[in-house]
Amino acid sequence: MGKHAVFFLTLHQNSNEIDSKKMMKTTIQQQDGNLVAVLEGRLDTAAAAVTEKELQPLYDCEGKNIVFDCSKLEFISSSGLRLFLGVLKAAKPKGSKVCITGMSNELKDVFTITGFTSLFEFK
Repeated sequence: MGKHAVFFLTLHQNSNEIDSKKMMKTTIQQQDGNLVAVLEGRLDTAAAAVTEKELQPLYDCEGKNIVFDCSKLEFISSSGLRLFLGVLKAAKPKGSKVCITGMSNELKDVFTITGFTSLFEFK
């Protein structure tokens, strides 16, 4: 019975990872000289690895300001917060600013509780 339970758990975890990745969409575009990352869906732990790769152009911002459009972001985990922080740390030495727009009150509460509201500009 133990082997079957482990197999079921592994299968269940993998299906959750696939579902989460399908639910998260990242689009990066240039607007008015800024790099805009539109985040849609759930930025949970399972989706964070793929999303980090999709955000790679933001790490190479070369002085362009970065805008995270979170108007369609439904959830963020600590892994998602780490991605925001990573982009901020890459952008600051290049003279870029990082701004967050369209964030729901629930998600902004997460940023407030974690102290991230003092790190980012919100519009």
